[in-house]
Amino acid sequence: MSRPAFRVLACAATLALGLGSVATLPATADPRHTEKTPTAQGTGGAVSSVDPEATAAGIEVLSKGGNAVDAAVATAAALGVTEPYSAGIGGGGYFMYYNAKTGKVSTIDGRETAPAGMPHDAFIDPATGKPYNFTPELVTSGVSVGVPGTLATWQRALDKWGSQSLKQVLKPATQIASRGFVVDETFREQTLDNKKRFEAFDATSDLYLPGGDAPEVGTLFRNPDLADTYRLLAKQGPKAFYTGDLADEIAQTVQAPPKNDATDLPVPAGYVTAEDLASYKVAEQAPTKVNYRGLDVFGMAPSSSGGTTMGEALNILGEFDLAGMQQTSALHHYLESTALAYADRGKFVGDAAFVNVPVKALTDKLFGAERACLINPDQAAVKPVAPGDVENYDGVCPAGTSDEVKETDTENISTTHLSVVDKWGNVVSYTLTIEQTGGSGMVVPGRGFLLNNELTDFSTVYDPADPNRIDPGKRPRSSMSPTIVLNDGEPMLAIGSPGGSTIITTVLQTLVNRVDLGMDISQAIAAPRASQRNTAAVTAEPEFIDAYGPALEALGHKLTPAGDSFTPQAEIGAVEAVEIHPDGTLTAAAEPTRRGGGSAMVVKPTK
Repeated sequence: MSRPAFRVLACAATLALGLGSVATLPATADPRHTEKTPTAQGTGGAVSSVDPEATAAGIEVLSKGGNAVDAAVATAAALGVTEPYSAGIGGGGYFMYYNAKTGKVSTIDGRETAPAGMPHDAFIDPATGKPYNFTPELVTSGVSVGVPGTLATWQRALDKWGSQSLKQVLKPATQIASRGFVVDETFREQTLDNKKRFEAFDATSDLYLPGGDAPEVGTLFRNPDLADTYRLLAKQGPKAFYTGDLADEIAQTVQAPPKNDATDLPVPAGYVTAEDLASYKVAEQAPTKVNYRGLDVFGMAPSSSGGTTMGEALNILGEFDLAGMQQTSALHHYLESTALAYADRGKFVGDAAFVNVPVKALTDKLFGAERACLINPDQAAVKPVAPGDVENYDGVCPAGTSDEVKETDTENISTTHLSVVDKWGNVVSYTLTIEQTGGSGMVVPGRGFLLNNELTDFSTVYDPADPNRIDPGKRPRSSMSPTIVLNDGEPMLAIGSPGGSTIITTVLQTLVNRVDLGMDISQAIAAPRASQRNTAAVTAEPEFIDAYGPALEALGHKLTPAGDSFTPQAEIGAVEAVEIHPDGTLTAAAEPTRRGGGSAMVVKPTK
């Protein structure tokens, strides 16, 4: 699906409709950023995101002297306006930062948490004694809403590393919400895809379905309620979100979902309280780190599974000379490595505050070498493969394996990523989300933002042995994989992607393309993708199947086209990256076409 830019020069004709407003764009309107450029080169700082308004917000902050953290928060806040079905203050995410002064990589885990009163059987329908259906019960519900962490993440990042206040960095997003942005094809289609869910709630349908339809392509979409919410937060800070009237309203929306009488959706009630919001805290922890072909690759530690799973796969692949192989063989090894790593993800990885996750073993080169022994260069293994033994390994090929763990996948694709580098060499890689496209479907009445349905990432049925079981206060396992790569201690790449459980494979395959297969960063992003998550079939884009399907099938891989209830588009991921070259120049690179294409900008473009 393409996401073209629209230059609308119609006469002013404003229609105030419900909570939001839609209008044609007058010729005298302030300049709006609608053109998408997937690659930009230059100096002075760079931003890559999915949206030109959001990228421009980050560039504006950099141009006025702000640093990478300031720009990242400004970009994220703007995405909450223009990409409200993917991100916003009703959700959470993972923030990774490289400090140019110290040479240190740090992280903030702003993942949503389960409420303190959430029972282990929260996903069991009391009327039937059976698990709720994922669709429609869980995805459109209060029971799936976790305590949001995005705003706390922004404030902690600014406090630790920023140079500007929350008030300052919220200004561009507040302006966009007030003056409106140009509706494009993707925004309209995503709205229509959620029409039935949005119609269930008056506050949501008034905002996103004015007059009963999604906003037309080329019109302006304004969100005055969100602008007011941002002004409140700019004035009072995060305390206005996590305490007081707004916290009470969030809790009320979750516990008594404001569905209307016309809907036939069940919308189960949830458990978030004002006390849960007041007690929310981000988690700060060391990143994961592996060395791949001489590059230090930093990832997110649990509750994200991104760092351990990608790190293990890189350690496995490090045992092979991918650059010296035919491309089909290199792809075969890539697919086999992720099957092995996902087996260990399913067996061992959950929120480290609740589960003893063997991070050191999973990212140990010896463990990766031992797992690499299981790859047959001429034949794909039967999936699912078994997890490894993290207690006893020495890099020597084992005689046997342990029990199988089947990968379960309820993570949704609607997430977003941004990468930022400033003129001082500070780097941010930040992935944030509200889970489902459109989150829980519930707009907090009068506040202009959607609440997440992130708790659907927990396993549906409680099992004490499952590291991703439901527990009060716990963060559900995530695949979000913001990544920073250093070369000889200097930053080389900031990269990440949306895509649910395919995020890990998307970032990994892009790195393999860039490091092993001779592609530049833009080519590495554009190349067709496939994702093997320890399942019988490989999920692949049609272009990948056309190019490599017969050869890989001859090796025993079964390829199936991307596109199902979780990923309706026949595409995988939407990478946003910034590469820092040895001479200090920057390449900001975004998707050329996936999810409508992304927007890459630099402060001082190369002429």
